[in-house]
Amino acid sequence: MLIGASTGGPAHIEKILSSLEEPLPFSIVIAQHMGEEFLPSFVKRLSLKTNHKIMLCEDGQTFMQGCIYVATNNSSISSDIDGLKVRVKHSEKAHFNPEINHLFNSVNTLTSTHKILAILLTGIGDDGVEGCKLLSEHGAKCIAESEKTAIVYGMPARAKESVANIEVLDLDKIIEAIQIFGER
Repeated sequence: MLIGASTGGPAHIEKILSSLEEPLPFSIVIAQHMGEEFLPSFVKRLSLKTNHKIMLCEDGQTFMQGCIYVATNNSSISSDIDGLKVRVKHSEKAHFNPEINHLFNSVNTLTSTHKILAILLTGIGDDGVEGCKLLSEHGAKCIAESEKTAIVYGMPARAKESVANIEVLDLDKIIEAIQIFGER
């Protein structure tokens, strides 16, 4: 499962993770726009507030079911004989840290072998829209946060306009959709 967020995202991510029971039947990768120097304290705060196992993505790391990963820089996901792995590339050209589109686009090749849910939460701009569109076109389920609950209705609004099959849900309904996703 993937979550992308920008302005207003930390509180919404905390609410989502606090609502999910342990152990999670899947892994979550979060791309929250934030300065790289602040990501370790964000991970620590989420870990203390939610009691989930949460860590920063590290290059070459193999994903473990039930863990939550916070993306850094240009994090991507690939598959090899050992399972799903994260790749982290530092880029001076990156527009955001981390780039949601980069993360979402990397998972596109996994839609035929893995069940994928991509969620685009509150935020300014359009990061994540291209990734949601590509994932949706390849059979992944995509959700955008509603105007009613988004702090900034930029990224979700653009996703609603651009992604044909995207569901638009309030934050509480997004939590319910994640719980249903975990039951399948």
